[in-house]
Amino acid sequence: MSSADTKDEPANTEQRFRRLTPFWQWVLILLSISSIVFSAYQVFNLGRFTGYVPIENQYFYAIVALLLPTAFIVFPVSSKTGKEGMTWYDILLFAATGAICLVFVYYSIDMLDEGWEFSAPEKMQWLSLALVLLAIEGVRRTGGGVVTSIIVIFAVYPLFAGSMPGVLEGTSETLWDTVAYYALSTEALIGIPTRAFAGLVIGFLLFGVALQYTGGGQFFLNLAFSLLGYVRGGPAKVAIFASGLMGSMSGSVITNVLTTGALSIPAMKRIGFQPHVAGGVEACASTGGVLMPPIMGATAFIMAINLEVPYRDIVVAAVIPSVLYFFALFMQIDGYAAKNKLEGLPKAELPSVGQTLKDGWYYVAVFALLIYLLVFMQREAQAPFYATALLLIINQLHPKHRWNWERFVEFLMATGRLFAELAAILVGIGLIVGSLSYSGKIGTLAFELLQLAGNNVALLLILGALASFIMGIGVTVTVAYIILALTLAPALTDSGLSLMGVHMFMLYWGMLSYITPPVALGSFAAASLAQANPMRTGVESMKMGTIIYFVPFFFVLDPGLIMQGEPLHILTVFSCAILGVVVLSTSLQGYLYGIGDLTGMGVIQWPIRLALLVGALSFAMPGNDVVGLDNLELFIIGLVMTGGAALLALLAKKLMTAS
Repeated sequence: MSSADTKDEPANTEQRFRRLTPFWQWVLILLSISSIVFSAYQVFNLGRFTGYVPIENQYFYAIVALLLPTAFIVFPVSSKTGKEGMTWYDILLFAATGAICLVFVYYSIDMLDEGWEFSAPEKMQWLSLALVLLAIEGVRRTGGGVVTSIIVIFAVYPLFAGSMPGVLEGTSETLWDTVAYYALSTEALIGIPTRAFAGLVIGFLLFGVALQYTGGGQFFLNLAFSLLGYVRGGPAKVAIFASGLMGSMSGSVITNVLTTGALSIPAMKRIGFQPHVAGGVEACASTGGVLMPPIMGATAFIMAINLEVPYRDIVVAAVIPSVLYFFALFMQIDGYAAKNKLEGLPKAELPSVGQTLKDGWYYVAVFALLIYLLVFMQREAQAPFYATALLLIINQLHPKHRWNWERFVEFLMATGRLFAELAAILVGIGLIVGSLSYSGKIGTLAFELLQLAGNNVALLLILGALASFIMGIGVTVTVAYIILALTLAPALTDSGLSLMGVHMFMLYWGMLSYITPPVALGSFAAASLAQANPMRTGVESMKMGTIIYFVPFFFVLDPGLIMQGEPLHILTVFSCAILGVVVLSTSLQGYLYGIGDLTGMGVIQWPIRLALLVGALSFAMPGNDVVGLDNLELFIIGLVMTGGAALLALLAKKLMTAS
């Protein structure tokens, strides 16, 4: 994903795709449909009716055979050339990838029975080398040069491990043994990322695309405008609500910005939001949307597979952190609007709540079905297929959004493009997993990190945050998460922290690069729509999204914030965190409820805002041995600092009024 580099040209995700002839459009569509059908066949265990039940690696190779070749259809060899149609070498790469994967499907039982990942026949070694190279080229086309470079570095590491210094030193392996392990084992090309994609992600991607193409995005945007458009700072609050829901559908920060931002940013500017602030709000809301249950993007599914827990556990764990994030964003926007006297849009211009729900009630019903199946029925793999089927049936019965043939083909093309992109990236990322697994460096790196931090949990967490952020700058969140889950997570969990909390911690910090300069892809994409300075928009995004820098530390130190523990404890830490978020928002925006604008008080505002900041963090920070204080002590500190700041602000206001 990339953003626009200039403020005059809005980013356009469609520019990355090749313009296909009808023949190749239908090849893409048929392969995508085949992958959906085969996924449903496996998920619903239809083999009990047909008598054919594929073994796991056979199924994974079949999904790769159907989707990895499509990367060479959808994405040209270069972003600047070859977009007008398939070339001879694209056709060759497409055919070679599909043929090799089908060979692996055929021999999948022999691979397991004879242990080919460690003793492959010569012909399989050559095919393994070819598949590894094709996978890397697929990643280059879909994920870009940075991701590819990192994958290649990891992939070749076992070849040179014997020559590496210090902790990186290991036993060098031969090229043939290495590529055979990558291609033929269940730990690399068809490792955790591919297993997550084939087992869970396909259904949720299908549901997300169906929701967008049936008008779900417009419905949630209209609903947000009808509920919040008229209140103080209304369009910005609309952005929070709409982008949160859209992010659940798209799983992409950039796509989220470009869809909801196209309407919310002009509306924000219209009521008086400065362009860089409007862009910052949209970037923060779109980033949070990808972290919002029940659909959180591919990384969350990979986390479920990696932790060997049901996906619903990830959904439940993400509820409170996402509530804290969006509530903080809401409070900051409210403070900014109150301080700058920004009213909402006229009610006459906004859609009616009743009419909006009447037109799109079934989107709410479909989401309710999805959550019911996920959380209560515990059918996480089947849930999106049921939800998609219900959505499409109701959509075709509804005259307003009913598809014609052309719209149906557009839906299938969009699904195929999304499948091609994510499948290629996840297959390539599997090489990182395979490298660390094959070289046996996971345990060694965890031990070295513990030694480096001197078993200091706070220092380890800071190292983890920095590592996650730096990784998130250069690569996708999924790549960053997988590398850190294999290397850093064991060190953090060995120090006594919650396993779920540690993995959520890395997911959140990996997302921060989308709103944090110098990269800030989400902010820069929003800046292009707002016609604002990209760096200034990035700085505003950091300010608006400040709470997200702290929330991961809160829930990793106290699992109560990820729904682990006694109900009373969860309620207590959540209530304190909410209180902390309110106070933090007043500190950052300089607007104290009941007193008003602090920024007009001159230099006295700074000690007031600093005291509010300390009070906010004291309320929200969970007490434990790492912090050195218990919850009651932190709460008292919060009361003292916040109360003192409020009294000082009240006194300053009276003095200003008297003078």
